Amino acid sequence: MNKDLYEMIFKRKSFHLFRNIGNEHLEEDELKDIEIEFSKLKHLVEDIKVKIKIVKNESILRGQEYCILFYSEKKDNYLQNIGYLGEQLDLYLVSKNIGTLWFGIGKVDEKELDGLSFVIMIAIAKVDSRDKFRKDMYKSKRKEISEIWIGENFLDIANIVRFTPSACNTQPWRVESSNNELKIYRYRKEGKRGIMPKDRVIYYNQIDIGIFLCFLELCLEHNNINYKKNLFVEEDHEQENNLTAIYHI
Repeated sequence: MNKDLYEMIFKRKSFHLFRNIGNEHLEEDELKDIEIEFSKLKHLVEDIKVKIKIVKNESILRGQEYCILFYSEKKDNYLQNIGYLGEQLDLYLVSKNIGTLWFGIGKVDEKELDGLSFVIMIAIAKVDSRDKFRKDMYKSKRKEISEIWIGENFLDIANIVRFTPSACNTQPWRVESSNNELKIYRYRKEGKRGIMPKDRVIYYNQIDIGIFLCFLELCLEHNNINYKKNLFVEEDHEQENNLTAIYHI
C-alpha cells in the first residue's frame, strides 16, 4: 500500500455538503488520473473483479461535481474489498485537494457495469484550499479507545484507527490485541444508524470494515510493523461479533 496515504488520514474529512469550497473544477486529466490510480491500488481480496465509473452529479444534491461509482463481482468479502480499495482512493483524492464523501444511500440508474454490480459511491469536488480540510482530527467525535480496543497493546495505533469513517458514524469495529496478534471483528449492535435503512446496516458495515482495515494497515506500515493477515468469511451476519481478520505481528 502507498505509505504516503498515511498523512492524509489527518487531513481527510467528510464533506457532507460541498459548500464554500471555491470555484475550481476537476479537469479531464485529473479524472483520468483517478482512474489510473484506482487501477494500481492494493486489493484486500485479489481475485475479485472491480471497476469504477466517474459520472457528473449522480442523483444526489450535495454540491458535488462528480460521483465515483464502484462496481464489483459478488464474491466472499467483496464489500470489505470495496471499502479497502475505496478508502485508498479516498485518501489519494484528499492528497490532491479533492473533497470526498462516502455516500451509501445514493441511487444509480446503471446498476450493472460489464457484468459487475453497483456497490457504493463516493461524491467528490475540487476544493480550493487545504485549509478547508480537517485541521485537528482529534477534535472529531469518535468512540473512546476503550470502546473499540481490548488489551493494552498498540494503543498508539488504536488512537488513529478509531477515526476511520463509517456509514452514519456507526464505527462497527472491535479489536482484541495482544503482543503478537490483532483480531478484528465487525461488531454488530442495535443502535445509532441515522438515515441508514435498518435492513442495510450489515451491508454498509461490511464496507466500513474494509475501510477500517485500510486505516489499520497504513498505521502498521507507517510504524514499520511487519504482519501477516488471515481474512475470514462471516458465517452469520446477524451475530454480534463477526471475526473479519487476524493480523499476526
